[in-house]
Order: sequence, then structure tokens, then C-alpha cells
Amino acid sequence: MAVAKSSYRYSMISPSMRLQYLCGGTNAFFVKIAADKLGIDVSNFCKPMSSDSYPMFGVLSAALKIASYLVLRRRGFDVSALRYEDLVERPLDMCRVVLEFCHLPVSLAELAVKAFDVDSQANSPVAKSVIGHFKEPQLTPQIKTKLNEILKKCGVPLIGEPNTIEGTLSCC
Repeated sequence: MAVAKSSYRYSMISPSMRLQYLCGGTNAFFVKIAADKLGIDVSNFCKPMSSDSYPMFGVLSAALKIASYLVLRRRGFDVSALRYEDLVERPLDMCRVVLEFCHLPVSLAELAVKAFDVDSQANSPVAKSVIGHFKEPQLTPQIKTKLNEILKKCGVPLIGEPNTIEGTLSCC
């Protein structure tokens, strides 16, 4: 849902993305290609957006990325996931874990955490101060049901369920 909300806010300041978002358009085309490569049928979900289905493409895009990640792991690639929520809750600990995983000096963790305080997009149309003002529509039970259909097809955790997937780095 965090990805869907972020995508929605970004679409509010990008006219071309807003048009694609509302019409299905290019996003639907690329999402369908990615899903087809994974063997996931998303044709029922790649349609023009209505105002009540705002998170559809954000959730579908995130679900396909997670599904791709899981395919890579099953094929033996040494990749790991990181939960955004863990990074926000325990930034220093998680930075240490990531640095250690990447075989980099753990002593850089404090500098990494300081970097989170800087808006890399400051003074641009996508600055936190700009897109942070847009409120997302509410997640209704009907939308949640549709989104969980997508997530189930992609083989990833459903909304409201524990969302730690295999290979996720943890500081606990």
C-alpha cells in the first residue's frame, strides 16, 4: 500500500503520469508485459482506473516486483529483501545489516542514516514538501478485496497479513 500511495501522490504532480494513471494507458501495457513474463494473468486488472480503484497499479507494480524477486531467489540468485517499515522503525540497525550484507564497512551506518534526513528531491516538483500535501483516497473493503485478488495471483502476502517474504534482511 505504501507504493500505491506514493504512486498516487506522484501522479498528482505529473500530468503525463496522471493521464496514464487515469486511463490505464502505458502503465497497464508495461505491467501486463511484466506479468506475462512471470506467468501471471493480470488482464482483469489492466483497465482504465476509476476514482475508487486508485491503488490498483501501485499495488500491482509492487506485487510484480516482489514476485520477480521471489523468482530470482528460487533460481539461486543471492538477493535479499528489505522491509521499508523496518528501515523506518530502526534505521541505524537496518543500515548496519544492509552494509554487512553488501560487505561494506558497518561504520558507515551513521552516515547512511543522516542521509535519510535530506530530501534528495528538494526544490523539485516531487519534493516531500510538495507531494506530501496530497491526501490519498480511503482504502475501502471493496478495493482491499480487489487488491488482495491481485496479490494472491502474484503469490505475495495479502493486505493485512504479515508481509515478510523469504530472504528478507532483519536486525532482530
